[in-house]
Amino acid sequence: MRKFFCLFALMVSACSLAPKYKKPEMNIPQQFKEAGNWKIAEPGENKDRGEWWKIFNDPELDSLEAEAVKANQSLKAAAARVEESRAAVRAARASFFPEINLGGNALRSKPPSASGIAFGLPAKQFRPYTLYSAEGSVSYEADLFGRVQDTYKAAKFDAKGEAATYHSILLALQADVAENYFALRAMDAERVLLRDTVQIRTEGNRIMQDEFKAGETGEQDAVRTETELASAKANLAALDKTRAGAEHGLAVLLGKTPAEFTFAEMPLDGSPPAVPAGLPSALLERRPDISAAQYTMKAANSRIGVARSAFFPSLTLTGSGGFESTMLHNLFDWPNRTWALGPLFGSALTIPLFSGGADFANLDLAKSGYDEAVANYRQQVLVAFREVEDNLSDQRLLADQLHEQETAATSAKRSAELSRKRYQEGETNYFEVVDEDRTSLAEQRALVEVRGARFVTTVTLIRALGGGWN
Repeated sequence: MRKFFCLFALMVSACSLAPKYKKPEMNIPQQFKEAGNWKIAEPGENKDRGEWWKIFNDPELDSLEAEAVKANQSLKAAAARVEESRAAVRAARASFFPEINLGGNALRSKPPSASGIAFGLPAKQFRPYTLYSAEGSVSYEADLFGRVQDTYKAAKFDAKGEAATYHSILLALQADVAENYFALRAMDAERVLLRDTVQIRTEGNRIMQDEFKAGETGEQDAVRTETELASAKANLAALDKTRAGAEHGLAVLLGKTPAEFTFAEMPLDGSPPAVPAGLPSALLERRPDISAAQYTMKAANSRIGVARSAFFPSLTLTGSGGFESTMLHNLFDWPNRTWALGPLFGSALTIPLFSGGADFANLDLAKSGYDEAVANYRQQVLVAFREVEDNLSDQRLLADQLHEQETAATSAKRSAELSRKRYQEGETNYFEVVDEDRTSLAEQRALVEVRGARFVTTVTLIRALGGGWN
């Protein structure tokens, strides 16, 4: 009989009641809408995909990225979750093997008459005795209908999903560091403009105050120069406030307190590198968040098999053996050996009959979880395509905006120079110069902001594409 149950267990242990996994179908475009006719050489193609920021050729950025990966606490928490999921896989895999236990016991008891005779004691002598025992037990659940196998698969897919999530968090961290870095440098370029403006207006205010004291100009003109100076200083203070917040944010990304980190002023200049958009079909393989969503679907699919197995019999094989004696010194003598098998010749076959609807509810729960995972996967794919298209259009439109802004800034600067020349020749008043300087400053600041936005958008495009290049 025992051979029959073993043979039956082997026959059904390879079965799985989980549905055959099939990747959800989606309408994937042949090319990105906003990519246009880009035929760009692929910069950084020879670099490690994990170090995508090196296409900027910026040693300071390289250093910050290395610090962040080493010390960021959110990344460490994600790494810990990966280890947790791997431990869960090992725990699930242990179910494929028997559970073996060893134990010992000492029982003090006073036997009744029948027990006393059974242990060789005189019928009228019921003195207390101590029963010593040492035994081992073996228990094994046969994987009927693939319950153990599907549980293991679900844990394994969960672990792979956590690993993909870790890489998604890593990519987000790297992108956040780069975005903050370039945003800070853009603000530094603005600070240079504002400090120059403050210096010019300080000198202008000094001249106007001297003229007012000499009676060469009116009080209104003197007050107006003070207003223009105070306004420039206020703008600089506001920018310093914004920069301080960005610097503190970068410090946290690096795993430091704001007091431990100072970002030296580095005005931004130049242009960001060109980024190849690649093919839309490759996006599904490149983005770690999409990979995580796909593993979540696979795990949910396996859990349907686990829920279905609850409707079918389960088989547990058990056995124990050891020694028992009332004398400790001869406990391990061969005549004192004992053994026992579980019900049904060492097997415990459990057939579910009634669970109050719990099994049906658990199956519906598993199916709904899979449907949710599929919907989340499709939504994540749609979001990924939107993010790429958004950043591609931003790249294109910011390039156009930069060209026009450069023209506007150059024209405004030239107009301010001509106005200052006219003032020096006595052809206009000082406040026309101030107005022209104000316009020039606004255009110069706008130019710096657009240039900074191009760098930041390049980073977000790389992030949307899933990192660097193979």
